[in-house]
Amino acid sequence: MGNMIAIIDYGMGNIRSVEKGFLKVGADVRITSDPKVIADANGVVLPGVGAFRDCMANLEKLKLIDVIGNEINKGKPFLGICLGLQLLFTESEEFGMCKGLDIFPGRVVRFNFESLPEAPAGRLKIPHMGWNTAKIERRPPIFEGIPDEAYFYFVHSFYVVPMDAGIVATKTVYGIDFCSMIWKDNVFATQFHPEKSQQMGLKILSGFNSFVKERG
Repeated sequence: MGNMIAIIDYGMGNIRSVEKGFLKVGADVRITSDPKVIADANGVVLPGVGAFRDCMANLEKLKLIDVIGNEINKGKPFLGICLGLQLLFTESEEFGMCKGLDIFPGRVVRFNFESLPEAPAGRLKIPHMGWNTAKIERRPPIFEGIPDEAYFYFVHSFYVVPMDAGIVATKTVYGIDFCSMIWKDNVFATQFHPEKSQQMGLKILSGFNSFVKERG
């Protein structure tokens, strides 16, 4: 039973801290940008921080767009983190419209607090940065031992608006109620950073590793 997890390196993000988190929970991980290694892996992780457009450009340059879609469609366990969640959607409005991987229909939009009735614009800073809670809407199988409204670490200015509310796993309140995690079949993706979220985050990485082993 294989359980090698490929962490996709496309020049965007905190690859090492994701690797360290997985190593802490005893996972067999490999950092790679090789489509063949990704195709041979038993699980795939797409981390990412930075600009959406740059991420898509890098994935394209490295010829990784097709392999990501193919592996997800094959039912391979997949975990997206931060930008790795946003890239799964149809398009982002960051710096003008930019097309995403379009695995799920939906858009990536910027926090905008101007229109809120109590106008907390001055109080709520963008990016949303720091610890916040995740309210569980549907409990994903990788959430073993995680209570409702556990705290996770966030840093982002954009959030996803899925067209299908049925894929929302957790919601978080920051001026508005936004989707902070999705789950559908073999695909899990978080807006927060499990690798920076101490014990609760490690439980998610451990849960994903167990899911990969079960599927392997």
